[in-house]
Amino acid sequence: MILTITPNPSLDRTYEVPALDRGEVLRATAERMDPGGKGVNVSRAVAAAARRTVAVLPLGGAPGALVAELLAGQGIEVAPVPVAGATRSNIALAEPDGTLTKINAPGPELTAAESESLLSTIRTHAGAAAWIACCGSLPRGLAPEWYAELVARAHRAGARIALDTSGPSLLAALRERPDVVKPNAEELAQAVGRPLATVGDAVKAAEELRTYGAGSVLASLGADGQLLVSGTGTYFGSAAVAAVRSNVGAGDASLAGFLAAGGEGPAALASAVAHGA
Repeated sequence: MILTITPNPSLDRTYEVPALDRGEVLRATAERMDPGGKGVNVSRAVAAAARRTVAVLPLGGAPGALVAELLAGQGIEVAPVPVAGATRSNIALAEPDGTLTKINAPGPELTAAESESLLSTIRTHAGAAAWIACCGSLPRGLAPEWYAELVARAHRAGARIALDTSGPSLLAALRERPDVVKPNAEELAQAVGRPLATVGDAVKAAEELRTYGAGSVLASLGADGQLLVSGTGTYFGSAAVAAVRSNVGAGDASLAGFLAAGGEGPAALASAVAHGA
């Protein structure tokens, strides 16, 4: 079982529009609703591959109830943590040429009690998990060190942790030595404080993150492929995609593939590349 944690989940509403004209009344040609958030996307990809997954989510209000309902309909076990604030609703406007304009809401502010309840729920389910995937930005009310505390508690319980976040939250968590970190190219560059022009630059940056505490670094480099830098070696993989429909969720799907294949070595990287494609 793969346990996912999404501290700031969302209800995502996507509207297809002929064109995005500012100041005009736009008439959508189609619409859909999806449960959103990086950890949620990991669970959706794991479930689509017919593997068991449990999604831990702070949920509140009518949007939160709908997120839980949509996930259950996809065969995903939900471990909800009730919160006072309503789960955020995000909006995406999709144009025919593939351009996607997104408006992401901030989401609720979690209290200290809700934060502790979230950690407690994770501990309840951690024992049955082959991997724990902690994904996405932190909501208001949770300090950047929250992921570091989660990694420390998970390791004390004997669990393996994959972390997909960025900025201060990532840097703070590295001191607790997460087993895998999953940045994209932009997040990797941000973490080391310099631009990355080549795959070789990305390799050096990933090695730097390992000196900071990461066990392995699985880096998504967009259309260029994916990179795995670990204690056993450095590996690179890519997959040609004839017609790109969207890159939304590709990195989350790749993390799902990586963990489902064991979370280490070139075979897991191959699975990550395939799932991302």
